[in-house]
Amino acid sequence: MDNQHSTRLKVLDLVPFGQADPLHHFYALRLARPAWTQWEPGQFIMIRPDSFGLEIPWGRPLGICQLNQRHLICFFQVVGRGTQKLAELKIGEEVTVWGPLGHGFNIEDDTQTLLLAGGMGIVPFVGYVYSHPKPWNLTMLFGHRAPLDCYPVDTIKERIALDTLRETVPGDLDNLIFNLEERIHDLADQNGLVLACGPRPFLKTVQNFALKFNVRAQLSLENRMACGVGACLGCVTQTTEKWPEAEHADSYVQVCTKGPVFWAHQITL
Repeated sequence: MDNQHSTRLKVLDLVPFGQADPLHHFYALRLARPAWTQWEPGQFIMIRPDSFGLEIPWGRPLGICQLNQRHLICFFQVVGRGTQKLAELKIGEEVTVWGPLGHGFNIEDDTQTLLLAGGMGIVPFVGYVYSHPKPWNLTMLFGHRAPLDCYPVDTIKERIALDTLRETVPGDLDNLIFNLEERIHDLADQNGLVLACGPRPFLKTVQNFALKFNVRAQLSLENRMACGVGACLGCVTQTTEKWPEAEHADSYVQVCTKGPVFWAHQITL
């Protein structure tokens, strides 16, 4: 989408998630509704609070969970200086936000669609299940390491069938991979659609199975981003010969503007 806007939004709420996480690494951030209302699940915003100052020159990308007439909700995990400062935001404080950025997931009303999320890859699927006109055609498998209550799973479980697998010992990873292969294989006979978001090894596994069973799949990449508008070239990914733009086939494209959602057969991980 090209309707990108930069604006100042007020913090309405900042809610920690996870009773089993006493250090509060997971947060839902609720902001005042921006002027833009058109967006695609899978798009993101860049956010920069004044507290970043000169110490942190770039904003931070946050996936959009929900957007309605009342508010904009994002979800994030504290992993460094930037997200730690986001976790210190106060109600009433204003932040600079630009978006919506990138391209989102396909919504195909009558297609059996499998949502696959790894860890924080669950974020874009909150908005996806609420935007889908026929959620009974959706199923989801969620692999995670932190306790389940650290993630926004309840809002998804209200709408669709959600299965979860937590990785705590090495054998759990093998179980997750087995389940990914089995579910993607089952979808092949239904001419279904796979949508995945998560860390790169997770997406690579999904990509391999999707190509193996000839299942259409879209992958949302979690590359590190700085500008969010394609200027810094810090988030590029490699394309294949299937990339639709001839000048960029077998080359590199910016994840923030060409993605973050890509068709699995058009990129190399």
